[in-house]
Amino acid sequence: MDWVLTNVHLVTMETGAIGYQVQGPVSILIQSDQIAAIGPSGLFAERERLWVDGNGALVTPGLIDCHTHLVFAGNRAQEFEMRLQGVPYTEIAKRGGGILATVNATREASLSDLVTLALPRLDGLIRSGVTTVEIKSGYGLNLGDELKCLEAANILASQRRIHIEPTLLAAHAVPPEYQHKADDYVDFICDTIIPEVARRKLATAVDVFCESIAFNLAQTEKVFRSAIDHGLAIKGHTEQLSNMGGSALTARMGGLSVDHLEHLDVAGVQALAKSGTVATLLPGAFYFLRETQFPPVEALRQYGVPMALSTDANPGTSPFYDLSLIMNMGCTLFKLTPEEALRGVTCHAAKALGLGAVIGQIAPGMRADLTLWDTRHPADISYQVGQNKVMARVIAGQYESVWDY
Repeated sequence: MDWVLTNVHLVTMETGAIGYQVQGPVSILIQSDQIAAIGPSGLFAERERLWVDGNGALVTPGLIDCHTHLVFAGNRAQEFEMRLQGVPYTEIAKRGGGILATVNATREASLSDLVTLALPRLDGLIRSGVTTVEIKSGYGLNLGDELKCLEAANILASQRRIHIEPTLLAAHAVPPEYQHKADDYVDFICDTIIPEVARRKLATAVDVFCESIAFNLAQTEKVFRSAIDHGLAIKGHTEQLSNMGGSALTARMGGLSVDHLEHLDVAGVQALAKSGTVATLLPGAFYFLRETQFPPVEALRQYGVPMALSTDANPGTSPFYDLSLIMNMGCTLFKLTPEEALRGVTCHAAKALGLGAVIGQIAPGMRADLTLWDTRHPADISYQVGQNKVMARVIAGQYESVWDY
């Protein structure tokens, strides 16, 4: 059914300065799941339609969280407490903590358990204005449990009005059964896990943690080549703890995004600029781990690399499920402008998912994913945390009031 959202002010996030300028009041004609036209209310008065009064709300593209690990079991609050008491991570790992604690709990959980556990996390993102979420696997680290995590991510889309983009992250860590045999595990990922995920169409992309504590450049490239051969996009967890050149490799191979980037150098930035690969910044992990090495934001600006922002929502290093909080962190910790933060969770986040032609901007022909805010200034979305200003969302053309979630 055609309907009109009227009496709203827009921040379209289209390219250029005009994309951040508030326009309105205007009305938006929505046909099926798309934005059909934008203009004064009188433009759409020639036919009887359903009209929804936006009550002067500010409307942005629906927010996009382009890097999350929402599907997992277990709780690592005790580990958080131990770390603050001065216990080193190596000792925590010896006591059964760290990522393998999450892996063990996730392997023991049923598919239904994983969905139930993930829903409150997803609801937190929804309440902060999110309409699209990327969800990675990576806590199964074997065929059956990686498939289980991806199945849970896909089921979440049937439980809430939300778009889910699932990503295979089997190359997240070396599982205990492959200790000291990382090459063998990489072969298993390439020869067994990726083909099965592609056959079942459970993911749209493959990610690799390219780092000294995870996978080296050669192993990363091998996983990427297998993903590409099976028709899947690629992206990288790169330059978080050291500069291994993973970002440049991902860029050369046509990756959608590289994420973290605290140790990215100018050569890596130039590679991203050349390829158009998005730089995804994750201030939640930076904050939670009390890092001191900042990502090279000024160099990314200088070379025109699009910067996305995301929660990195996960149990060990970024247990945050509010994208507006991450926008605030991006501004206060990484010195992004409010415009850069908003672009980072709209048009640039869409590009990081390969969806820049579909979502992330308000324009005719784009999917009607919108967030309505009780404010008139877009900087307010980054400025205030805890006072929920979301009034409603539009998901693929369907209106959902804040009272519905």
